[in-house]
Amino acid sequence: MDVETAGYDIASICQIGLAFVGFDSSIVTYSAYIDPCTPFAAGNTRLHGIHAATVKNAPKFAEVLPDLRPVLEAYPLIQHSRYDEKAFDAACRLAGLQVLKPVWSDSVAIARQAWPELRGNGGYGLANLKKVLGLQFKHHDAGEDARAAAEVTLKAEASMGRKIRMLNTSQQLVFDFQ
Repeated sequence: MDVETAGYDIASICQIGLAFVGFDSSIVTYSAYIDPCTPFAAGNTRLHGIHAATVKNAPKFAEVLPDLRPVLEAYPLIQHSRYDEKAFDAACRLAGLQVLKPVWSDSVAIARQAWPELRGNGGYGLANLKKVLGLQFKHHDAGEDARAAAEVTLKAEASMGRKIRMLNTSQQLVFDFQ
């Protein structure tokens, strides 16, 4: 999972991205623009390219969360750093909604286990992992960054020769994104 925010308020989610990993390691992504109901900071717009016109007719967070909640709470979520979890918590509180209760994992922590040699050698940010692991994605697009976090996790599992315990589930969801 990944989010982009409109401004410096962490609750100002303007894009949500999800990557669904199948048992065969295939990845399907979903992303949606969200109207954050707040002005966009120029620095954020420069980073991700999303601005007020992009989200003009997009739904608000409170309108999207009820449809996403069952999926987000049923399966383990991976974020790249703890930012996304904090953003979701803040957006829920701002909208007067119950905070999500998923199982969160952090692909930064997973990458640290898999590649300890990167500490002090470029680090564990998505930009460096993109280069080191040969990932292909458009950084700061929520759907693309969610896919990258999934790919980092899959590559870490392959590198360590084992599955990440918290991520094994006995079910697989099937989605129709048409």
